[in-house]
Amino acid sequence: VLLTLWNRNMKNILVTGSSGFVGKSLIHSLILSNKYQKIYALNRRHSHTLPVMVEQLVATSENVFSTPIPANIDVIVHLAGRAHILNDNVQNPLEHFRSVNVQGTLELAQQALENKVTRFIFISSIGVNGAFTTKKPFDETDQPYPHADYAISKLEAEQALKELFKDTNTELVIIRPPLVYAADAPGNFARLLKLAATNVPLPFAYLHNKRSFVALENLVSFIETCIEHPQAKNELFLIADNEVLSTQQLVSLIRKGMRRKTNLVYIPPFLMKLGAICIGKAKLYEQLFLSLEVDASKARNLLNWMPPIMADDALEKTGIIYLERSE
Repeated sequence: VLLTLWNRNMKNILVTGSSGFVGKSLIHSLILSNKYQKIYALNRRHSHTLPVMVEQLVATSENVFSTPIPANIDVIVHLAGRAHILNDNVQNPLEHFRSVNVQGTLELAQQALENKVTRFIFISSIGVNGAFTTKKPFDETDQPYPHADYAISKLEAEQALKELFKDTNTELVIIRPPLVYAADAPGNFARLLKLAATNVPLPFAYLHNKRSFVALENLVSFIETCIEHPQAKNELFLIADNEVLSTQQLVSLIRKGMRRKTNLVYIPPFLMKLGAICIGKAKLYEQLFLSLEVDASKARNLLNWMPPIMADDALEKTGIIYLERSE
């Protein structure tokens, strides 16, 4: 009888994007916690890297999110989305983002509603707030100011989800992380790791910008908190490590883990900006030289959540693991 009661209280979790950078880590952590009755993964195709105890829902058509989901799901963590477009020459890039990040998300959310899913956790982006900060950190009360097509699509998805779930029993939790880092992070962070692993001098000496990041472990920990915590109901959270770092500090910590000399040089930022514009990398300049600071105090105060790992330790660990895998 006690076992039956326990199983009734154990949640069934569905994770989308489970083969991605964050998804793989979240699935692994959910399994290790041993809190959940069943973990489902919705994927475009069968993944051979997922643990056997994860039940895979493989897409039945090109439209992944129209794939029927089980009726017993309690919580959906929606990580999947179009993060970037490989073909920069598409005629309307925003529409490509919308097709997955807005329409796809809504199809999945509609299924959540029909199946009486208790909570829908949507992983958005700090880009919804803006591309950089000047006078104060971003927080949950700021007016959205997305600069990029990706961020616009994420904001539109947030708004559509709020409208869909309004006055229903399905709770919506929105999480906006900044850049998520680990040794196997994709995109620009992967490129930065590759550069840091060399002895090439990097132009970040005396750079005192303020940037918020979130370690993969910390983001996964916060998502798990939002799965369980009753106070997360219908809330928006900006999430980040406790520490705010300059790009100079970021690279120094990574190289420390790689057992490399810091080897930073000073190049006036205006020259770097000019060079970046000339080669079509203005966005990269923003990410490396400007500030983007996040106030994550709401997550700590409302949910009593604390990041399990400090940024200094996480970045050194990132450097160590990256070097081990490269050698």
